[in-house]
Amino acid sequence: MSKHDNLYANPLRQVAGFEFDRQVVDVFPDMIKRSVPGYATIVAMIGTLTERYAQAGSRCYDLGSSLCAATLAMRHRIPAANCEIIAVDNSSAMVAQARAVLAADSGEIPVQLICSDLQTVAIENASVVVLNFTLQFIPLTKRRLILQKIYDGLRPGGIVILSEKVHFSDKTHNALMIELHHAFKAANGYSTLEIAQKRSSLENILVPETLATHRERLKDIGFSSVDVWFQCFNFASLLAFKGKPEE
Repeated sequence: MSKHDNLYANPLRQVAGFEFDRQVVDVFPDMIKRSVPGYATIVAMIGTLTERYAQAGSRCYDLGSSLCAATLAMRHRIPAANCEIIAVDNSSAMVAQARAVLAADSGEIPVQLICSDLQTVAIENASVVVLNFTLQFIPLTKRRLILQKIYDGLRPGGIVILSEKVHFSDKTHNALMIELHHAFKAANGYSTLEIAQKRSSLENILVPETLATHRERLKDIGFSSVDVWFQCFNFASLLAFKGKPEE
């Protein structure tokens, strides 16, 4: 059972940049539940989408897999034969804990868990690729290259599920969404100090983009259909299709 997230509860002389280190791993399930509106719904629906679009004999990727919540959602919903899940995370602390999570799971779909920068991992024979709040931590200059590599490694009819924190071009609307997100966190027990210090730690590390930017880039790469399937405040998930399955 994860610990209660109180990493930012006390005043810090200097707020360090956010890292997925051992401290964060220990409280991650509590942190993500109390910080990201709709997270549990997104994870559950990743399972539902994978059930529909996983193709026999293909690979399903969870890129930025953290503690493998999306991996497990896929693992227990894939009906297609001879599928494999590739879960990738660059945090050794996350991967070590995720191995224990997977070992305790009863799912039968094989999972290959890799500790690596997702930019170096080959995407091959894929029918489902999940980036669940992952791309936002990648430098802006590298995001298109990663998505292009994913597109190239997808089968026809394959999908990408891209969940991101987003910002809005309209400054008034953007400010409102930030305020509502902070209210969500406060309702889940975070103090004003915790919210402020966490926001400082993520500055220039989590860099959000607009939904329009995500849509346009995915369409420009070649995805045939791209749109939002989930949104709550400034958190959204998009679904992108690569053409149609081969007959």
